[in-house]
Amino acid sequence: MRWVIFVVVYVLLDIYAYQVFRTISRYSWVYYIYLFFSLAVLANIIYQFNTGSGEGWAGAKSYAIGFFLVFFLPKLIFFIFMLGEDVGRLVLGTVRKVGNTGNDFSLPSRRKFISQVALGLAAIPFASVLYGMYKGRYNFRVLKHTMYFEDLPAAFDGYRISQISDIHSGSFDNHEKIKYGVDLLKQQQSDVIFFTGDLVNNKASEMEGWKQLFSSINAPDGVFSILGNHDYGDYIEWESAAAKEANLERLKNIHAEMGWDLLLNEHRFLERNGEKIALVGVENWGAGGFKKKGDLDKAGAGLSAKEFKILLSHDPSHWEEKVRYNDRHYQLTLSGHTHGMQFGIEIPGWIKWSPVQYRYKHWAGVYEDLGRAINVNRGFGFLAYPGRVGIWPEITVIELKKGPKPA
Repeated sequence: MRWVIFVVVYVLLDIYAYQVFRTISRYSWVYYIYLFFSLAVLANIIYQFNTGSGEGWAGAKSYAIGFFLVFFLPKLIFFIFMLGEDVGRLVLGTVRKVGNTGNDFSLPSRRKFISQVALGLAAIPFASVLYGMYKGRYNFRVLKHTMYFEDLPAAFDGYRISQISDIHSGSFDNHEKIKYGVDLLKQQQSDVIFFTGDLVNNKASEMEGWKQLFSSINAPDGVFSILGNHDYGDYIEWESAAAKEANLERLKNIHAEMGWDLLLNEHRFLERNGEKIALVGVENWGAGGFKKKGDLDKAGAGLSAKEFKILLSHDPSHWEEKVRYNDRHYQLTLSGHTHGMQFGIEIPGWIKWSPVQYRYKHWAGVYEDLGRAINVNRGFGFLAYPGRVGIWPEITVIELKKGPKPA
C-alpha cells in the first residue's frame, strides 16, 4: 500500500512537471525524454527496495535514492509554482464568469513566464544534488575551534584535539578520495584523535577493505573511539541473534586491530606534566527511539566534578537530555550522528541552516551552556543519499585554552 501512495504522489507531481516542459517548449521530444528518465528513476527505486540484498541503504540502493532526489526535488518546485498558477487561473476565470452576462466560462491559458521561472529555480536543486553526488561527498573540510575553560589543567593549555565521526565505511567507493581525507586528518598533527561513532553502516565486514588505511591514523596520546547507533547492526535482518552479536564483537576487535582504544562506558586519563584530564566514552544513547546503551554513571564512576573531563557520546541528544545538567560537570562533549543531514546552507557569520535542525537542537558545530560545551561533528562519510550539499564532510580540530573566553 505504501508503494501505491508513493507512486500516486510521484505521478501527480510529474503531471505538473510535464506541463512545465510542454508550456515552455514546442518540441514534444523534450518532455517525452524527461518523462522517460523520470519514470526510469521511479522504477529503479521501487526495484532496489523490493529486490535488494538487505544490506541497508548503501550501494545500488544509495544511488537509487540519489537519482530519485535529483528528479523529486525539482518536481516539488514545479508543483508549488504550477499549483499556485492554477489557483490564480481559477480565481481569474471565476471573476470573468461572474462579470460576464453570457454563459461562456474559460480559464486563461498557462503563462509561459511562470513555467520558465519554475524551471529556472528547479535547476538549482537538480544541479546541487548531482554535484553533491559527484564531488560534494568527498569535499573534506578542516574546521578549527579554540575553546576556553577556566578549570583546564595548565599543562593542557594549547592542547590540540582532532575529531572525526560517522565514517560509514559501507558507503565508500573511492579509495583515493578517502585516503585524501585520512591524510588531511593526519596533517593536523593533533595531540590526540577522537572518533565518535558509526564506523560502519551495519556489518563489521564493511571495514575489511578500509582497515589498513584507517590504521595509519595515529597521534602522540593515541586514538580513542566509541560506538554509534549503526555499529550495533540494528538496521538489517540477521539469521540469528548469535550472528548479530558476533558481528558486534568483530567490530570491536577491528577497533583494536587499527590501534584505536574503544571506550565502552568507561574512562581513561590523559596525562601531561603530572596533570590529568579524564576521557570518558559511552556507548550509544539517543532520544527518539535510538538505542540507549550509554551508561554515563558507569562510564564516569569514581570521577568528581573537580576533574576536567572530555566526554565522547555519539548522539548530541544525550548532551541535551542527560549530560548538560550532570553533577559530574562534563566540560566538553564531542558528538556526531546528525551528518547535518548532508544537506543545508552554511555561510560563516551569515547563515547556518539544515532541515535536521527541526529534529536536533544541536546539530553541527559548537554550542555552549552552563559552563559546558559540545561540538557536533558533521561526519566524515555519508549514508543513504550518496552525497553532500552545503554540509561538507568534516575534520574538527579543537585547541584547548586555559582561561576565560575573550570578550
